[in-house]
Amino acid sequence: MTASLPVSATPGTPPIGLRERKKIRTRQAIRRAAYRLFAERGYDATRIDQIAEAAEVSPSTVFRYFASKEDIVLTDEDDAVMEAALRARPPDEPPLTAIRAALTETMRRLYGTPEARAEAEQRMRLIATVPALRARMHENLAATGEFLARALADRTGRPVDGLELRVFVGAVLGGFQEALLYWSARGMRDDLTRIVDRALDVLENGLA
Repeated sequence: MTASLPVSATPGTPPIGLRERKKIRTRQAIRRAAYRLFAERGYDATRIDQIAEAAEVSPSTVFRYFASKEDIVLTDEDDAVMEAALRARPPDEPPLTAIRAALTETMRRLYGTPEARAEAEQRMRLIATVPALRARMHENLAATGEFLARALADRTGRPVDGLELRVFVGAVLGGFQEALLYWSARGMRDDLTRIVDRALDVLENGLA
């Protein structure tokens, strides 16, 4: 994540409040400290109390922001920024078009600097090599699916637990996950935004 936080995700989006910005900064400080230690000592050898000390917070503060060590790697600010960006899209825009635009804007804002890209690459290396993280990633995607379903239900008027909406959200998340894994398997050399675009193209073309 970048050190300077976006005040709004996209033009017309309500700004993120001061309290939330402070929370995001604390989460970022903990995450950056954890990544430094993971690189130095390895994921399994790094303890929560060591992360807390490196981030200059208490262990209880770490647990207040992250339920587990896995969540330090997998939990981020993407969902909140993307939800704001999605809700700011024109109401008559097709759902997949709106998601593509919101996702592109989110990735540009949160991963558009060399520091942020390096952190994203470290994150994917950890997910690829630590089985506990790979398994937990599916749980985190489920939480992302919940906010996507709520936002799309509001946009389309469909029930949030309707079959069509669930299938649509599941397809989008599945495509996004495979795009991330594809990017990682290819050494993370390519532009992630373009890979995600290609994945969404598959869905937009009706899985032809």
